[in-house]
Amino acid sequence: MDKLRSASTDALFEAILTLETVDECYRFFEDACTVKEIIDISQRFEVAKLLSEKKNYQEISKETGASTATISRVGKCLLYGKDGYTLVLERIKENKK
Repeated sequence: MDKLRSASTDALFEAILTLETVDECYRFFEDACTVKEIIDISQRFEVAKLLSEKKNYQEISKETGASTATISRVGKCLLYGKDGYTLVLERIKENKK
């Protein structure tokens, strides 16, 4: 995280935290990112969700179109990362209750 942390990155994340709706997120991210970047991030998030549901690589690849390399990378993040995916996935589950 230390390599990533900077005043500019903090400002970006603080800006993201001001977004209140899915529509606002679309508006901001379509300005800030390429369509491919948004698709790639959303694919990784979907892979994380499916891995947390104990789906296997073949099922995930078929459902998302993600390569096994991407699935493996996301899997490593779930096991050894900063628990960002887990934090968000747990909050989504709680909000659905």
